[in-house]
Amino acid sequence: MRISRRRRGLAAAACFAAAAVAGSMASHAAVPQFVSPEEAQRQGVSAYNGGYYEIAIPALEHAAAKDMFLAQYYLARLYADSNSAYTDHAKAYMLYQKIANEYADADPEDETRAPYVARALTALAGYVRLGLPEIGLRPNPSLAAEYLNHAALFFNNEDAQFELAKLQLHGDGLAPDVARAKHLLAIIAQKGHAGAQAFLADLYWRGKFMPNDPVRALALISVAVRNAPAQDRVWIEDIYQNIYCGASADVRNQVTGMVVEWNTRYGRKPEVRDRSSLSLLDQSPRRTCANGELVPLRLEQEASPPPQMEALGRPGPEQNGNAPLAANASPQMITDAPVAGSGEFRNVGASTTEGLPR
Repeated sequence: MRISRRRRGLAAAACFAAAAVAGSMASHAAVPQFVSPEEAQRQGVSAYNGGYYEIAIPALEHAAAKDMFLAQYYLARLYADSNSAYTDHAKAYMLYQKIANEYADADPEDETRAPYVARALTALAGYVRLGLPEIGLRPNPSLAAEYLNHAALFFNNEDAQFELAKLQLHGDGLAPDVARAKHLLAIIAQKGHAGAQAFLADLYWRGKFMPNDPVRALALISVAVRNAPAQDRVWIEDIYQNIYCGASADVRNQVTGMVVEWNTRYGRKPEVRDRSSLSLLDQSPRRTCANGELVPLRLEQEASPPPQMEALGRPGPEQNGNAPLAANASPQMITDAPVAGSGEFRNVGASTTEGLPR
């Protein structure tokens, strides 16, 4: 089943961008450079993962013109990278739109395709929510929420769940639902999603939507920094710096033992993409507080666990992937009791593509 078309303005913008993408790919595809589309895709993806965009582009464009799925996806990611010399958001948008149109009903259990479709839908939602003036695409938060809902429910994608929760929290593009938003954030934070951990830490620190809790805020953001993928490190470290510098010595002392345990329970090894030999060096900027104090990016020093605190509700296996906490367990990550419902988001048996905008 293809995604139904319901937005004329979106279709017009897509056609405009399609001409640019097709022309670009055709210019490379005109000269045979690869023995097969499959080989072009393999070379392109390899060059992309190594950070050699100038080599990746012709290979990926050649393969994408031959409808190679992964080539289309990685070419979209390359063009969407705002930190490269090859940024072209119009092309990225069109490629993500093409993937969404053709593969929104892909088997969610197909590990070779479903994760990439979900990421494409999530990226597409970002463009639709903010708009893309260069192709006349106007902001449409409600349409963005539909894309995110599909990626979150049907494909069970954590990044889509994170973005959807933020929309629900503020009522951006859909009716506000604070309880559900906090529930989604809690589930993926306890599964190790660095963005959700950092976002919740900021809420705890400011006492917005969550009780003010500096200890929990610093512990959460410390775990998030360790979990953070490269593309999210800057904004997560910004939150960490703000919380660390504002925390008292007593709060920092209380957090040390918690971070040691939480890194074990809620940690996740971040995805590493080797761009060059320089990636072996620590390129993180040196951060300091307003008083000149150096900000350590890791607090997980060897220390005895902190005194046991009363657990305010215990998450079940569906929330964190582990067995239920014992009655005397150390404090859980999220204090608010979750709303009723499963920790999985996939709506099995329901038609999730029916009526979804193209």
